[in-house]
Amino acid sequence: MAWDLKNDRPIYTQLIEQIELKIFSGEYPPGARLPSVRDIAKDAAVNPNTMQKALAKLEEDGLVVTHRTSGRTITEDAEMIKRAKNQLAERQITEFLEKMQLMGFEKRETLTLITKLLEEMKK
Repeated sequence: MAWDLKNDRPIYTQLIEQIELKIFSGEYPPGARLPSVRDIAKDAAVNPNTMQKALAKLEEDGLVVTHRTSGRTITEDAEMIKRAKNQLAERQITEFLEKMQLMGFEKRETLTLITKLLEEMKK
């Protein structure tokens, strides 16, 4: 997955989200060693300090583990990854539902629209 950074939000926040997506999608599987901060920052075309800040937050959240002598790896705790993935999904769904309410959609209308779009995606 390529890095897709926009100017409308803080880069550090977007880096966290994109690394989370790489973890949740399996691109960075549990236990996988991450590239060095400089390498991953170069790949994302960001300042190494910004990448360091994003990785520190992911470490604080428990998704990334730092080893003194061998760099960083993705946690091997599959349950933690699953919880974090579900939390992200719930935040995204909540934002979506709040926007639908602001637009005046009723629950039934929202569900109908979602069902229709899911059916179209299957085709």
